[in-house]
Amino acid sequence: MDVSLTMWVLTVLVLCALIAVDFFFGRKPHEVSLREAGTWTIIWIVLAVLFGLALLLMEGGTPAGEFFAGYVTEKSLSVDNLFVFVLIMTKFAVPAQYQARVLLIGVLIALVLRGAFIAAGAALIANFSWVFYIFGAFLIWTAWKLVKEARSNEEDEEYEENRFLKMVERRVPSTDQYHGTKLWIEENGRRLITPMLIVMLAIGSTDILFALDSIPAIYGLTEDAYIVFTANAFALMGLRQLYFLIGGLLQKLVHLSYGLSIILGFIGVKLVLHALHESGVHVPEINTFVSLGVICVVLVVTTVTSLMASRREQERAKASESNS
Repeated sequence: MDVSLTMWVLTVLVLCALIAVDFFFGRKPHEVSLREAGTWTIIWIVLAVLFGLALLLMEGGTPAGEFFAGYVTEKSLSVDNLFVFVLIMTKFAVPAQYQARVLLIGVLIALVLRGAFIAAGAALIANFSWVFYIFGAFLIWTAWKLVKEARSNEEDEEYEENRFLKMVERRVPSTDQYHGTKLWIEENGRRLITPMLIVMLAIGSTDILFALDSIPAIYGLTEDAYIVFTANAFALMGLRQLYFLIGGLLQKLVHLSYGLSIILGFIGVKLVLHALHESGVHVPEINTFVSLGVICVVLVVTTVTSLMASRREQERAKASESNS
């Protein structure tokens, strides 16, 4: 898809305007209700669907299909991010009324960092077709790692600060008290950063690890950097509201890791087949609409089986309590 510089600028400006509107409504620190989270989640999903339909009308079915496949994939992978976000919020004891602001800024940092990853990925693909082998192999390895982690059943998982965050805390003076939404304060003539800034950096920098598998995954569905960027943007910008909407349901998605591993493994195989095809080997390729169908089916089955397993576990726990 040939996207002009003007279209890129307009897209970024529109996204900035939408983010500004989101920030305006949430500018006052408050606890986010389920109604508010649900309303904004629907708004961001509707905006993504409208964007995909606009691509369908202006560019045809293939770019639209690639966008929807990428959006659904990034959205499903971003749900896995929420588990870590919960750990971060718990680790830094973020007051409920400040969590929305933390997530907004943290997600914006993540979006900027992902933009750099997307640009780097586009440059690699444009110059080195063999990079698809690396992307494919990495996704298959990631899928296997997800399965191993899911089977380990680590219930007492804790958030471990990355090197960047440890360096900031070690070299920059800070306070252990929250001061509203302030990122730094003046105390005894010294400027100190607050936990508010630290937790924002934690969320933004942690997303780099998720981008390592999500960016190759979406490049397995489309080579168009514009579609990759917009799919990531819409998926990430709805993540804050999704955190409050399904935060209590995360523990019930017990099979999510298995579903994500199947999706990543499937896209990894798709990438390897595409790389072989580019190398002149006659192998079947998986088209975008088959990919979208597989991704949606896996997510639906994973969600249903997770809820069924959680319900059976609750029934067993109740039966155990009644017998004791």
